[in-house]
Amino acid sequence: MTIKEVARLAGVSPAAVSRYMNGGSISEEKSEKIRAVIEQTGYRPNPSAQVMRTGRGGQIGIIVPKVYSDSVSQILDGVSARLSEKNYMVILGTTGGDRDKEIRYIESMQNSQVAGIILMGTVMTQHLRDAIANSEKPVVVTGQNFQGIPCVYHDDFHAVRELTERMLQKGRKHLAFIGAMEEDAAAGKARRLGCESAWEAAGFDTADLRETISPFSTDGGRTQMRELLSQYPDIDGVICATDRIAHGAMNAIQAAGKRIPEDIAIAGVGDNWADTISQPPLTTAHLYYRQCGLTAADMLIKLIESEDPEQPVTQTMLEYTIVERKSM
Repeated sequence: MTIKEVARLAGVSPAAVSRYMNGGSISEEKSEKIRAVIEQTGYRPNPSAQVMRTGRGGQIGIIVPKVYSDSVSQILDGVSARLSEKNYMVILGTTGGDRDKEIRYIESMQNSQVAGIILMGTVMTQHLRDAIANSEKPVVVTGQNFQGIPCVYHDDFHAVRELTERMLQKGRKHLAFIGAMEEDAAAGKARRLGCESAWEAAGFDTADLRETISPFSTDGGRTQMRELLSQYPDIDGVICATDRIAHGAMNAIQAAGKRIPEDIAIAGVGDNWADTISQPPLTTAHLYYRQCGLTAADMLIKLIESEDPEQPVTQTMLEYTIVERKSM
């Protein structure tokens, strides 16, 4: 079957069939005739021919730092669900945190049949900004708010600010913050600033907030918590930049013979499945990762299918919810 044969059977022009297949404007009468023929014949467009005709493929490139991450897996679930509805296939690239590989993926996808690219949780550099600016395929970023680039991100600042406020309201006055690398504008810088903002608003000096930086891992949280306890044995509350870091910190606190939350309260960010089965269950800020994926896919599809080459840049910040459990 070809478009011409579908058009002949439906009694319409090939152009009408093409508009129908690509979501263009067409009357309801013609649309019904074409739909009936497609259902009767089982016609499916040839992917290669569609690329030649429309200049875009039926594939979306997704670039992630790693797949063994609760946030990445949930974002991928949202992206995949929405792209499946629109009959797009996913091409996945993992960088392992290698920034050069991230650039190579973006550049190599220019020569492939991908119609657009979703880039997850990255660190902005001038090299990366240039690669995105020079990309012939639309690019949407998740998890970060990069100026001038379409993105979907979280309210990291206020999520951690509210967690810190709640901990202070419970009478904790000797707080520590275990953060992440500052190059990460969201999980690193914004979350640290949120904690410091609440601390200062409560009348405390930032210099009295015990701060340290951990890798994005339970081992990192465990190591940093041990060091904090050795230096500051009076700590009575800990805010962690991620749940993984928090779980490591909980292990160190309990190994030191201290009780959670009686001696030290603790909270994280993310809200993953392990939070509900840890002992005690972890208080955290729920970030809507799956919704992030859905929104990013919608944003990219709109960019791909728009006839306007000068669309305004869309940036969407998602809300959060504090989930109080037994650790605080």
